[in-house]
Amino acid sequence: MTSSPLRIAILDRGDREARRRSAPEESRFLPLFRALSDLGVQAERAVYDEAFADDVRRQLMGADGVLVWVNPLQDGRDRSLLDAILREVAAAGVFVSGHPDVIAKLATKEVLYTTRDLGWGSDTHLYRSVAQMRDELRARLANGARVLKQLRGNGGSGVWKVELEDKGETIVRVRHAERGAAEERMTVDGFCRRCEPYFERGGGMLDQEYQTRLTEGMVRCYLVHGRVEGFGLQTINALYPPPPGEPVEAAPRTTKRTYHPPTLPGYQLLKQQLEEQWVPALQQRFGIATAGLPLLWDCDFLLGPKTASGADTYVLCEINASSVSPFPESAIVPIARAAVESGRLRAGRS
Repeated sequence: MTSSPLRIAILDRGDREARRRSAPEESRFLPLFRALSDLGVQAERAVYDEAFADDVRRQLMGADGVLVWVNPLQDGRDRSLLDAILREVAAAGVFVSGHPDVIAKLATKEVLYTTRDLGWGSDTHLYRSVAQMRDELRARLANGARVLKQLRGNGGSGVWKVELEDKGETIVRVRHAERGAAEERMTVDGFCRRCEPYFERGGGMLDQEYQTRLTEGMVRCYLVHGRVEGFGLQTINALYPPPPGEPVEAAPRTTKRTYHPPTLPGYQLLKQQLEEQWVPALQQRFGIATAGLPLLWDCDFLLGPKTASGADTYVLCEINASSVSPFPESAIVPIARAAVESGRLRAGRS
């Protein structure tokens, strides 16, 4: 007797017409559909919107696994209803990646504080209230510029570079990371008042020391479960000022991210540290088994201070786990293979 093929759904947002067609050819994940098909999987598109959430729930209940690509915040909508469906589906025995409970542990800025001692951290603090930030920020600024981030957000929203204009004063220069933002001058108290909405929405703000090698670029490591399967290189210069006297448009520009395979020369030590030290330590800290890690997630690193021998160090600045796209071509087959393995385990197949 031949068992039926695994059914794995790839879920992303769309309207009713996109769901009616459900055509993989119209999906940005067509290469992944093809890779799953090559492995004998019945891959199907699951187009999601809150307006037909019950239909999506029924579809997922009939699958062996679901790979989710839905942003935590998009066009004024969040994932609260979808996450409830995914928890229900997972409890029924369907493999879900990434599971909402795992995303809640990994994909907020608070993880940078919780894991600051794992080897990828820097001088990092967490403010739970505006009053705490008002009491503590001034002393930290005396040692140099800081980067403050709201705990939930993307696209540079709620990310600020803050530095004292003069160590003997309370005036700070602040720069928001959103595109086109100009540097502003205000008091420390004024900046704290500016940040009050972040505490209302997300429960706090993260405070990290500013990395002076920012303009040398950011390294994005793409992981399938616990293995690095590709890199993305890009300069992210939103917090870097223009030359003195020049307009904001004269600041260094962000470059387009370039994608590379996991064998990329010059980054093998980072790959080894991530796979052998930092990810296992992260798993132990949060109690996440390797099979419970998202099928695809990424860690963003800035360059830290060089060692005495001149080697690079790396500082974690963000983890993305809920909707990682695009990603390197080198990750497609590993994602498909991991999905098949996870689906078979949950379905009780060898």
